[in-house]
Amino acid sequence: MAGHNKWSKIKRQKGANDAKRGKVFSRLSRDITLAAKSGGGDPDMNARLRTVLLKARAENMPVDNIDRAIKKGTGELPGVSYEDNTYEGYGPGGVAFIIRCTTDNKTRTSQDIRSILSKHGGNLASSGAVSFQFLHAGQFLIAKDASTEDQLMELALEAGADDVITSDEGYELRCEIAAFDAVAQALDQAGITPENAEIAYIPTNTVPVGEVSTARTLEKLHEALDDNDDVGQVFSNEELSDDVSAQLEEA
Repeated sequence: MAGHNKWSKIKRQKGANDAKRGKVFSRLSRDITLAAKSGGGDPDMNARLRTVLLKARAENMPVDNIDRAIKKGTGELPGVSYEDNTYEGYGPGGVAFIIRCTTDNKTRTSQDIRSILSKHGGNLASSGAVSFQFLHAGQFLIAKDASTEDQLMELALEAGADDVITSDEGYELRCEIAAFDAVAQALDQAGITPENAEIAYIPTNTVPVGEVSTARTLEKLHEALDDNDDVGQVFSNEELSDDVSAQLEEA
């Protein structure tokens, strides 16, 4: 969905109502618990936990919620046992989807994802069926008013980023997964707060969508996945034409 749609999704998230934000906090809590369980509760010693805490702070998640989630992960408080699962599939128009979930019931989640895809003209696929169409890498989205391009380019490349892509919405930094933490720390030390920072699946192959009806079905599919409590991240490779994007925004 290439860059424009990614920025649009972030803008929608920032304007989410309280009920939606409650779901965001719930998902972040699970991610924090899982990260603390796998690598300990000290973010200085746990890169995965540091990454999730960046997202939690960006969402203004209450400190008490964060502390409680960490303690559940380290065993200081009782909690549910979670695990990560990644699903691959197709949506309408042959659009590829990668869906990352955190769940306490793998069977339930698998059935839910299969059902959501099927109801929206898609299907669940086997592991590896669509992931070759994506780059698995660190991704930072930064608003243009946060930094100048030259400053950002120098800082990012020194920290280990591979590329800085400029668009009308802002800057996109990409890096190897192993360099994600170093880039995140470099941005933090420079006082630059990304609009979004994550280990992402970035489409290298896009599927053009020129029909409004297909775009609307895809939009409903994204909404249905986002509404599922177990779903944490959704990546897809549709590329909407300017005309279709304009019609969706008008609607």
